Formats: sequence, structure tokens, C-alpha cells
Amino acid sequence: MKKWENLIRLKESGLIAVIRSPKQSQIQSIAEALVEGGVGALEITLDTPGALEMIKSLKEKFNDKVLVGAGTVLDAVSAKGAIDAGSDFIFSPTFDVNTIQLTNRYGRISIPGVMTPTEILQAYSAGADLVKVFPGESLGVNYLKDLQGPLGHIPMMPTGGVTLENVEQFIKNGAIAVGVGGSLLDANAIAEKRYDVLTQIAKAFICKIQNARV
Repeated sequence: MKKWENLIRLKESGLIAVIRSPKQSQIQSIAEALVEGGVGALEITLDTPGALEMIKSLKEKFNDKVLVGAGTVLDAVSAKGAIDAGSDFIFSPTFDVNTIQLTNRYGRISIPGVMTPTEILQAYSAGADLVKVFPGESLGVNYLKDLQGPLGHIPMMPTGGVTLENVEQFIKNGAIAVGVGGSLLDANAIAEKRYDVLTQIAKAFICKIQNARV
């Protein structure tokens, strides 16, 4: 039941923040700013030094206030480590059956990366809760729209190149949520510790997502 509740929360928010290589000293402030802005899920990429410790500390701090998960998960072994650290979801750039199965076994949300219609169907058939259409910008907003005819029953989330300029079109074209990295986590603002900028950007994304759903 917990997994399905989390899945509903993720879809309602519509925004997963892809946090890549944050500094240990800044992760709490970054997370607080994003949560204040309405972000429903925080993804720490596993190629970040100390990623598992960050996931654990964020879950302890926020508990059920926000979903916390692992990104750039390439295999089932990495997924298990992330789940042991408290991850609510497993976000992958690729489609790996073993990773999906392990994630489901432990009651977490499985989000594999896919590109082609064949991969989308295979991943969903293997047990993915939703699929990460990647790279979103390269494939384009109309690609998602074209998929809705034959594969509209499969929940899709574009990631990679989602911006304030195109997020509404992605949602209108069928995305149930979006994963956003660089255009949400302003590198200059983070370097200058102006975390309020992240809050403002997050609010702008949430506003556009909600407008697109009307």
C-alpha cells in the first residue's frame, strides 16, 4: 500500500528533481529549498560521492514529507544498496529486467530508462511502474505525443532537457511527470548558496505543470 501511495504522490506533484553530484555540505539546504518549492521527489544520482549517505540522511530528515530516491542506477546490486539506504524509488537511464524485478520485490517504485516503443512496452511488461523516456530533449515533445496512440496506457516521464519553456508541452503531450536536472538546480545559485533561487524555479515548474493539466 505504501508504494502505491508514494506513486500517487509522485504523479500528483509531477516533478522529480535530478540532483547530480551535490556537495555533502549543501545537500540539506538544496533539498529544503526544493521541497519548499513544491518538488515531490528528490533523486540523488549514484555517481555522486557519498550518495547513499545523502539518501539516508534526507529520508531521516524529511520522512514522508517528500520522496527520496536513487538515480543513475545501472544494475540490481546498486538498486539493493539504494533501497537499503531508504530509497523510495529507483531511477535508471536504461532498461534492465533484474533491476526492475528487485525494485518491485522490495516494494519500491521502479522507473527504468527507455527510448523506443519496444523498450517502453518491454519495460512496462517487466513490471516498471512508469518509464523514463530519455533523452527527452533529443526525442522532442512531439515524440511523447506520438507514443500516446499505441502506448497511452503506459505512464511516461520524460527526462533530459526538460525546461520551463517546454515542460507544459511535455505534460500536455502525455507526460504524467517530468525529471528535471540542470534547468531546476541552477549551478550558479548553488555555488553562491542562494538557495531561494531553487525554490523560485521549482515553484515556476509546478505552476506550469498544474496549468498544463487544466
